[in-house]
Amino acid sequence: MSAARRAPLDLSTADARRIWLRAQRLDAPEPFGTGPEAVRKAVEHLGYVQIDTIHVIERAHHHILWSRIPGYRRADLHAALSRDKSVFEYWTHALAYVPTRDFRYFLPEMKRRRETPGRWFGSTPPGELRRVLARIRRDGPLSIRDFDDTPVEKDHLWASRKPSKRALECGFHGGALTISARSGMLKTYELTRRHFGWDA
Repeated sequence: MSAARRAPLDLSTADARRIWLRAQRLDAPEPFGTGPEAVRKAVEHLGYVQIDTIHVIERAHHHILWSRIPGYRRADLHAALSRDKSVFEYWTHALAYVPTRDFRYFLPEMKRRRETPGRWFGSTPPGELRRVLARIRRDGPLSIRDFDDTPVEKDHLWASRKPSKRALECGFHGGALTISARSGMLKTYELTRRHFGWDA
């Protein structure tokens, strides 16, 4: 049985523009308030904010938040990620800031990546991942700069020559690690459960 057909909606260009601006929350001067709490509200409303790796004038994720939050500062996003933990980084269609309230929806993908790591993560020796996790468990949050590795040949276009970098990313994609801080494109990794206080 086919669904009932609906008549097309007759919409003026001005009405369509108003609907779009409202959906994006670009129709009000302070739709989310100010500060780190506004970052949380904006990311929750939008669903995610893609992390931009290209920096010309400013990275696009800062533009997106700046256009919706009066007086937005990079420190507000840093506080939402690192202090308030109201947003976290993970893959949507690309790397993005996602509301922490939605973390549970990413668990199946994290499990899939652990069980079926694919070519890039599949070549990560299990011992390397265990070593990286043990080091972070012992020393606290670390970035790739905290690991001294003997460089190896790349076996994949996107691979790092540092074995610990691939292990860190493997732990991140599998959910054992999360990004606890970011300085530009330098990420600091922490045990997910410890970062969010889920070990208690």
